[in-house]
Amino acid sequence: MKFSQGLALFALASRVAAVSSPLGKVIDLLTGLESQIVKEGEEAARLSAEKEAWCKDSSTKLGFEIQSGAAEVAELEAKIGKEAASISSLTEKIEGLVAATASSEQDLAASTQIRSAEAADFAEEEQELSETMSALQRAISILRREAAKSGGAALVQLQSASSVIEALEVMVRASVFSKADATMLSSFLQAQQQSEDEDAGAPSVAAYASKSGGIVDVLEDLLDKATAQLSAARKKEEGAQHNFALLKQGLVDEIKFSTKEKAAAQTAMAKSGEEKSSAEGALAAASGDLSGDKASLDELTRGCAGYAEDYAAEKQSRSEELEAVKVALKALSEKAGGAGTVAYGSASLLQERSARRSSLSTGADLANFEAVRLVRELARKTSSRALAQLAAHMAAAVRFSAANGEDPFSKVKGLLSDMISKLESETTADAEHKKYCDEETGDASEKQSEKAALVQRLTTKIAQMTAESARLKDSVATLQKELSDLAASQLQMSAMRKSENDLYTSQKKELTEGIAGVEAAMKALKEYYAQEKDHEANDGAAGGIIGMLQVCMSDFTKTLAEITAAEDSAASEYESSTQANEIEKTSKDKDVRYQTKEAADLDKAATEAAADRSSTQSELDAVLEYLAKLGDMCVAKPDTYAERSARREAELQGLKEALTILEGQASMMQRRALRRAPQ
Repeated sequence: MKFSQGLALFALASRVAAVSSPLGKVIDLLTGLESQIVKEGEEAARLSAEKEAWCKDSSTKLGFEIQSGAAEVAELEAKIGKEAASISSLTEKIEGLVAATASSEQDLAASTQIRSAEAADFAEEEQELSETMSALQRAISILRREAAKSGGAALVQLQSASSVIEALEVMVRASVFSKADATMLSSFLQAQQQSEDEDAGAPSVAAYASKSGGIVDVLEDLLDKATAQLSAARKKEEGAQHNFALLKQGLVDEIKFSTKEKAAAQTAMAKSGEEKSSAEGALAAASGDLSGDKASLDELTRGCAGYAEDYAAEKQSRSEELEAVKVALKALSEKAGGAGTVAYGSASLLQERSARRSSLSTGADLANFEAVRLVRELARKTSSRALAQLAAHMAAAVRFSAANGEDPFSKVKGLLSDMISKLESETTADAEHKKYCDEETGDASEKQSEKAALVQRLTTKIAQMTAESARLKDSVATLQKELSDLAASQLQMSAMRKSENDLYTSQKKELTEGIAGVEAAMKALKEYYAQEKDHEANDGAAGGIIGMLQVCMSDFTKTLAEITAAEDSAASEYESSTQANEIEKTSKDKDVRYQTKEAADLDKAATEAAADRSSTQSELDAVLEYLAKLGDMCVAKPDTYAERSARREAELQGLKEALTILEGQASMMQRRALRRAPQ
């Protein structure tokens, strides 16, 4: 039978009954409960669909974030490995360059020391040979002077000497030669004698054949040898200096190259170190984000699975409750109408039995109805439909139990206990839901702040890089215009230089030819008037002409010198300006290439940062969308959690008070029954 039929029966029973029928109220309450259960089921289904869609979207987004984070971690780890390998390679290279530089410096120091020793030996040898040659020259001069004297005492004494050394001693005794020079020559002779002894078969330089002139020949031969030895020593010294200069230049170049390479390697290693440190910091952040995303995905999966299980259980329970309510409505509508008339329409056997109940039953009814009154009053104060339904169920249980002769305490206590358990369960579930909402809202708000800050940083960075790129492009345009102006100026300067040189070449040719013509004219006039004596009368006029020619010669020569000096100065200025322009052009070309590359790098970095910002903005939008859903789930309620908690606490206290009344009354009834029982 449909619900409308139940209402019709209830209306019929109401017209028959002289007083208001509790059966009608029960049917009304059951009808309201049915509507409430259906409405709650629809709302729960809607929330479950939204929750399922949200779980799916959130899981997909977290999956993408995890995949992206894993790729970023792998990329950063590869970059760190690459930079570490580069640092290791550069460290080995720097150590090798340091060792090479140290070796070259040691070689240079050793070579310099050897060269200094060689130079000192040469200086000493050169001085000795120079002094020896001077002594030989003095000795030869003295001997020749003494030989020029007829019968000189020194020559007479020399005839008795058997060697050059004895001859030198004779000259010293004769006071024609200094002892220092004799000692020096004796040392030189001994050195030469030692060298000759080493060369077997060579004639002795200490002996001489002719007593009169042999000593001079021997000394001249020694002078030639000393001269040759000095020349050989100087040539050897020049060769040693040249070889040392080449060696030194090579070592200096090696040191310079090694130093330059080491500086470049150190710069590269520092850059690799910065890149590695930056990548390590980024890796730590990316790893943390990846771990957080994985934990969030696990927590989301558990939460969504738990929500789905709870919804399924609630749906099953709600379906069973709805089925029970429908069965009750059908039973009351179809079968309880007549009973209602009997029970509430007029005096009946049941009412008479009830009137004759003992004081025990009367006390129980009072206690039960006191508890019903408390629950009904509590339902009115808190506007709780569930408590109103409970009060109706309690009243019905009291009447049905009394009518059937059953104990009403147990059923009423059962209803109260069930409602208390349900309220406590709802309190716990509401607290857990609030905790979930607070945690999710806090996490989402934190992510929102992080993503918003990152978007702001990327926006600022993009603006800075874009501005710097524009500045560099303007600078490149300015440099290119300056290069164009510089090239035009160089072309104009080259054209002017060519014009000046052409004019100089033409004027130099004319002046040179003029000078030659004037010289030829002057020569002809001078020769003519010098030979022709008959024209003495014209000598005055000729002298004036020659004087004028000399003035022209002077002017031509002076002009030629002036234009030559001007040409040299113009050529020097042109070369200097051209060289300066070339240096400026090279510098500006380098600046153009560098700034163009820098602007391109900035544009690329700005594009990458824009992509990062777009990705981060998408993540921020997802977080904001999630916060909005959390607001719908956690905030958009008819009352706050605190209000619901306070109301539910009041309901629990009222129900517990009613339960206490029932338990106290039941205990008292039991004691009375025991006292009345037969001994």
